[in-house]
Amino acid sequence: MLKKRIIPCLDIKDGRTVKGINFVDIKDAGDPVELGKKYAQQGADELVFLDITATVEKRKTFADLVEKIAHEINIPFTVGGGINSIEDVSALIKAGADKISLNSSAVKRPELITEIAREFGSQCVVVAIDTKYENNTWMVYVNGGRTVTALRALDWAQQAEKLGTGEILLTSMNNDGTKNGFALEITSEVSNAVNIPVIASGGAGTKGHFKDVFQKTKASGALAASIFHYNQIPIPELKKYLKTENISVR
Repeated sequence: MLKKRIIPCLDIKDGRTVKGINFVDIKDAGDPVELGKKYAQQGADELVFLDITATVEKRKTFADLVEKIAHEINIPFTVGGGINSIEDVSALIKAGADKISLNSSAVKRPELITEIAREFGSQCVVVAIDTKYENNTWMVYVNGGRTVTALRALDWAQQAEKLGTGEILLTSMNNDGTKNGFALEITSEVSNAVNIPVIASGGAGTKGHFKDVFQKTKASGALAASIFHYNQIPIPELKKYLKTENISVR
């Protein structure tokens, strides 16, 4: 069985790490280079960097900041935000990214997933799905959670897999920043419906929430931000706890 991954996330705005609740009420959470370095030293399995306003501001991800963080870490590094072409991916891989995360651009032009997978391999492509539960269904949102689409999260995850993505990063907007736990139902549905790894995101507040998402869904990774940024749950402590619960972590 694959070992479960603990993944801190750096949401970046204006070159700083930030954190919000339900994708709004954004507050500063520190220097991304320092945080990235700290998480790598603490034993994080991977690091995710999301430039959360790149798409809305119609600009590219900060490649120089990616390079600074990559220089300080020795774990797989996923970068997302404002990626629209093979050239954008090349620039970020050159800056030190191992994987890239597509969200709005993939919804807008799904063949981008296939183009990048062909050029760099499926293992390089993560499709990030921001989803919100409304009218009895989980809908896909784009533009940093600002715009609802006509896509259902489950359908989009399956389509993304067919198009060549190697991984899904599934964020529940309802749970994001609430610290009430991951969205187990949709995480379970998506991870059962695809044959690629699914990372659960949104809602981590306790060590038990990680146990729940790993025991009750097939998620292979769990991503969190504020509990790590504000040192509420140190990564070594979390991994030790999961091992005592017989959950195999890296």
